[in-house]
Amino acid sequence: MIRTLLSLTLWLCLSFPLLAAEPEAVRTFGPDRPARKITLRTTTDVNILAPAIKAFLDTQPGLAIRFEQWGSNDLYDISEADCAKGKPGAELVISSGVQHVVKLVNDNCAATWISPETTALPKDLRWRDQVWGISREPAVMIYNRALVPPEDVPRTRFDLVDLLRPAQSPYTGKIATYDIADSGLGFLFAFLDSQEASTFGGLMEAFARSGAVATCCSAEIIDGVAGGRYLIAYNILGSYAAQAARDNPDLGIISPADYTLVLSRAAYLPGPEPDPTAAKLLDFLLSPAGQRALAQTKLIDPIANDGGGSDSDETLTLQRLIALGPPLLVATDTMKAARFLERWRDTFAQ
Repeated sequence: MIRTLLSLTLWLCLSFPLLAAEPEAVRTFGPDRPARKITLRTTTDVNILAPAIKAFLDTQPGLAIRFEQWGSNDLYDISEADCAKGKPGAELVISSGVQHVVKLVNDNCAATWISPETTALPKDLRWRDQVWGISREPAVMIYNRALVPPEDVPRTRFDLVDLLRPAQSPYTGKIATYDIADSGLGFLFAFLDSQEASTFGGLMEAFARSGAVATCCSAEIIDGVAGGRYLIAYNILGSYAAQAARDNPDLGIISPADYTLVLSRAAYLPGPEPDPTAAKLLDFLLSPAGQRALAQTKLIDPIANDGGGSDSDETLTLQRLIALGPPLLVATDTMKAARFLERWRDTFAQ
């Protein structure tokens, strides 16, 4: 009975989500009295995307950009509501919850745009000329160098499972990952792991046995590892980890050698017709100049592997780029998502 009620509750939450009242952060770039203004809604931290936004504005005098930072689930909710009303609240949306964007595109919420920059993308990073991948960011493990002995550093998921196997493991209660009920990105990484990894069942069992912590947000988890509250974190977005590691040499980063998921944040132009200025911003982000600006904050190819040689051909062949297209719709199926969330919550409830 309890399990049935839990499944029903999860189904209701997924089917009828509550809209967030406000974004997590808002910042306006550009002149105080602009000749033109557009709104960008994104899951990307303001400071992470700021160099690219400023570089674009250098080419667009008189333009201002209202930057709204949202959680991935909340961004999906408000974008879906806008689509239903037929009144886009933003001219450009960029989300790390790429399954959400594919769902919105599939539901005819996006405008078509074709340009030399969009058509130059590989086929896995564009779909229907309505969704495009702008970044390249791995899902990594991070650890505290000062507190985790070199012989304990897990290079693969198999290593992590072995590390958590002993009954008196010093890592009990010290492993963290995203709470996938709150994080669309965390949900996607975990869902793809369940399809890809032969270790997924063992990993869930190890998390349950060791009292692993499912919690919110990249910044919170990274700060927790850096400060010693956690010793190791799993499936963390590598761009944010690499940025933090610049300032903290105790923060170690591992691209799992068995395979490394690579995310490309998905962009789309809401509404039946593209806003020309927003389309220019999209093209800039995909251009060489835009990609260089994104690379400044590790949104492009930020893999930093501790001793594993992330630049080696062997490691590169083990990267799994998350393709933007219909297969991601499986992760948005209401009942499948509810069952997966239930399994996940059972794991962390233990």
